[in-house]
Amino acid sequence: MLLRTPRSRPRRPRGAALSVLAVCATLAALLLGAGAPRAAAAGSLPCDVYGAAGTPCVAAHSMVRALYSSYNGPLYQVQRASDGATKDIGLLSAGGYANAAAQDSFCSGTTCVITKIYDQSARHNDLTVEGAGGAGKADVGAPADALPVTAGGHQVYGLEISAGMGYRDNSTSGVATGGAAEGMYIVTSGTHVNGACCFDYGNAETNNMDTGNGHMDAINFGTECWFSPCYGQGPWVQADLENGLFQSDAGYSRNSSDTGTGPLPFVTALLKNNGQNHFALKWGNAQSGGLTTTYSGGEPTRSGYSPMHQEGAIVLGTGGDNSNGSVGSFFEGVMTSGIPTDAADDAVQADIVSVGYGGATGSTGTLGPGSEISLRATTSCCTADYVRHQNDAGVISPITSGSSSLDKNDATWIVRRGLASSSCVSFESRNYPGDYLRHYNYKLYRQPMDGTAQFRADATFCPQTGKSGTGTSFASYNYPARYLRHFNHSLYIASDGGSNDFDSGTSWTDDVSWVVSRPWAP
Repeated sequence: MLLRTPRSRPRRPRGAALSVLAVCATLAALLLGAGAPRAAAAGSLPCDVYGAAGTPCVAAHSMVRALYSSYNGPLYQVQRASDGATKDIGLLSAGGYANAAAQDSFCSGTTCVITKIYDQSARHNDLTVEGAGGAGKADVGAPADALPVTAGGHQVYGLEISAGMGYRDNSTSGVATGGAAEGMYIVTSGTHVNGACCFDYGNAETNNMDTGNGHMDAINFGTECWFSPCYGQGPWVQADLENGLFQSDAGYSRNSSDTGTGPLPFVTALLKNNGQNHFALKWGNAQSGGLTTTYSGGEPTRSGYSPMHQEGAIVLGTGGDNSNGSVGSFFEGVMTSGIPTDAADDAVQADIVSVGYGGATGSTGTLGPGSEISLRATTSCCTADYVRHQNDAGVISPITSGSSSLDKNDATWIVRRGLASSSCVSFESRNYPGDYLRHYNYKLYRQPMDGTAQFRADATFCPQTGKSGTGTSFASYNYPARYLRHFNHSLYIASDGGSNDFDSGTSWTDDVSWVVSRPWAP
């Protein structure tokens, strides 16, 4: 058995200006100093808000939705493995959400990677797969189906970056250079992170090389602590200003209460920099609430950062020199000309929350794609136990109405079309978007999908009538004589008899039979 180590256009319409009435309404709200719900006119999307505040978007990238209320062009492009053909994935309607069904149809029976992420602004700053740089060889495209997510009540796909993946545009229009002011935000995930360099979105060098201090101005999100001390476990929203991930002018955190976002499934991260003597960092829960400012003050005191020396390229998923060891998730992000007002930031955060990232799929209790389920054991010892992840491992444990919200979420799975075969199923974690139940050396783990054929096979299970005559049994796609089994409260793919303890024939038929039930998570 292979041993693997588990791991911790045609011309298109662009975002047109808001109607005069919408612009005036939004500006009036901003001038009145309104809070998040009042700072934007009804129907205003992030780039409408920023444009009305006098800081227009010069880049607007999203996998899941329009960022202008008038936009009706493509969001991204996919390429399928079977014949190399490409397809642009657009919207269900102007100002709406991605037409993920078009991707599903185009990629049916094969796999696809994301080859381009379109800029919705009039600047046409589209991102393509990044080439080689000073710190890394040329990148590869991210798998198109790795990160299914609910947004606006629709099933869409985010971008899941694994090491060696990244996107870039070195020939941009309108992006800040040479100390000009800019702002930016991304919606990302606090559950798919690591401490490697560098999961960035923002301004970078135009030659894929490290050209010195202050030549980058990008949001960094991860658990890498460049300047000690950092407080808590992260992940932190930091500024990658080249040759350092900055939490303050000193580099290290001056804010002991900034312990990071924690494992929130969806995070809003913001960076604003006037390019001369001030930058600020903010973050918020992209599912609820407002923004928290973790730093607002002077540029780094080290030489080269005041003024800044931005070059104007745009990078996503790597550092400026293509340092590409990081992992991360990307759903949407924009860059602006000039520094947005706090009221505009608050209005954008309110709009992001209104999207309902990670909301209920609308289907429960079946093995149909998109259904949310919990899997209950049927062995007499364990009929109150459910399949869950705990410390990344697959286990069973008792779940009741009195269990904690965390336990209920850990025991809830979203049924996806089998990553290796559409006639089978895969189980995505409810609270770790893009993470799936997969086997490694016969044991089950929760791990992020990396797009490889091996992962796809390991995370695919084929339902059958329960071996005990009750419920459903799940055969491993790549080891069809082995079935999802609980043994001593851990999960394995197990055969009926064999040299491993977990292959014991005792109660095997019961242990591999499961009741597909309604999800514990709301």
